[in-house]
Amino acid sequence: MTDRKSEIAANLARVEERIAAACAAAGRARDEVTLIVVTKTFPASDVRLLSELGVRHVAENRDQDAAPKAAQCADLPLTWHFVGQLQTNKVRSVVGYAGVVHSVDRARLVTALSREAVRSGREVGCLVQVALDAGEGGRGERGGVAPGGVAELAALVAGAEGLRLDGLMTVAPLTGEYAGRQQAAFERLVDLSTDLRRAHPTANMVSAGMSTDLEQAVAAGATHVRVGSAVLGVRPGLG
Repeated sequence: MTDRKSEIAANLARVEERIAAACAAAGRARDEVTLIVVTKTFPASDVRLLSELGVRHVAENRDQDAAPKAAQCADLPLTWHFVGQLQTNKVRSVVGYAGVVHSVDRARLVTALSREAVRSGREVGCLVQVALDAGEGGRGERGGVAPGGVAELAALVAGAEGLRLDGLMTVAPLTGEYAGRQQAAFERLVDLSTDLRRAHPTANMVSAGMSTDLEQAVAAGATHVRVGSAVLGVRPGLG
């Protein structure tokens, strides 16, 4: 085993221990939580090592990095998740490799995703990104729709050809009432998920939590955690 593979394997084992402990503390089964490894700024070679180590879900947040990396790893049994803010002019490229888009936050993006999914003959899973720092009708600092806009946007996704409404995503906000209160933020997301599933029972995915706050996300009820640096290390500079 190479030094890099050994390093990633050890980091993965530590993250697995954290997730398992958090599930046990919350009275949840370990298989209720899916680990998504965020591979942004890391090379395709690391993605290959992750695959060899059993990882099946990886995420990127910039299409210009993700598209060539996904192409280099097209032979691997991976689901690619797009987790960054998505411009409509990048949608055609993203639909080419992403199985799930976590950052759906406006009607225009739903239209663009639907058009490209139909054109390419693919079904794309979509999560409505919730901005817990947004005022009513506004958007968050890092994208996302205010909680009051979730139902309307979710209905648009659910009715769009080529798209599948999978659930909700959030990033712990840096401002507003939930700043510094990650678990409360994630509990609010889970409450919104419960409301969403009354109208859309299969939209049960709750994407929340990263390297520093995955325990709080698991405690709140997240089904997917997005972990980067705890698995792959401190990110190299973007240049």
